[in-house]
Amino acid sequence: MRAVTLFVLPGIGEITPGTDVAAVILAAAGSAPDAALQPGDILAVTSKIVSKAEGRQVLAADREQAITDETVRVVASRKHAGGVTRIVENKLGIVAAAAGVDNSNTPADTVLLLPVDPDASARALCARLRRELGFDVGVIITDTLGRAWREGQTDAAIGAAGIEVLTDLRGTPDSFGQEMRATMTAVADEIAAAADLVKGKTSQCPVAVLRGLPELVLPGGTGAEPVPGRAERAEPVPGRADAGARSLIRPAAQDLFRQGSAEAWRDGYAAACRDAGLPVPVFQEDEPS
Repeated sequence: MRAVTLFVLPGIGEITPGTDVAAVILAAAGSAPDAALQPGDILAVTSKIVSKAEGRQVLAADREQAITDETVRVVASRKHAGGVTRIVENKLGIVAAAAGVDNSNTPADTVLLLPVDPDASARALCARLRRELGFDVGVIITDTLGRAWREGQTDAAIGAAGIEVLTDLRGTPDSFGQEMRATMTAVADEIAAAADLVKGKTSQCPVAVLRGLPELVLPGGTGAEPVPGRAERAEPVPGRADAGARSLIRPAAQDLFRQGSAEAWRDGYAAACRDAGLPVPVFQEDEPS
């Protein structure tokens, strides 16, 4: 029977600018026998501790400006009793509320920005862990995101290294022999979401370990023995390149819903006015008309 195990690394305290996150993780993994890392483990690391270590805190008074600075494109903006919610595409290509700027689990009067380059942060962390451990592990940097057409939030991968992030099953047969034409499993996002079940939001457990999927861990330059389970795959699997979590972002040309409904209505109406030679009305930011 196939099984996976998830557990948190204990004893990871508050992270401050300049903290050596790899050293903290290695110390936590060595603090108890049942926390020791093994070949093929995948670590899910909350983005907040990476941001804190990289000094990505700003004053809460500058939050709105920080959101603006991190924004590449506004997808939707809505006024409500508490202010204005902006759904935007940020510099990482991620579409998220407030560009990912967050005031939870950070000292009072401060907010956190996402890491400048989560994939680069994941690569550095993964390389350091592999070098110190002497065997291959994978690293995912996670953040909480909303989901289109669904209530609630879930964790997703915003950075990754040493792991297959997307399993492309297109062109392979299903259990009835029919060719799958669209199935690409976002395994890094699935691991990130599962890891949040044990990390939680308020338990101060920012790093979880998933064990039992060694075939997803990509080989590295550690000189260690191959990860058990990897040799079971007789044929190469599509999408095995260590492309990072950025590869999970759908290209703009393939995005059927690049705007909120009101924004799409405004742009369509304005285009129709221009085509008809009519004056283009000026709309309020959060109103369709």
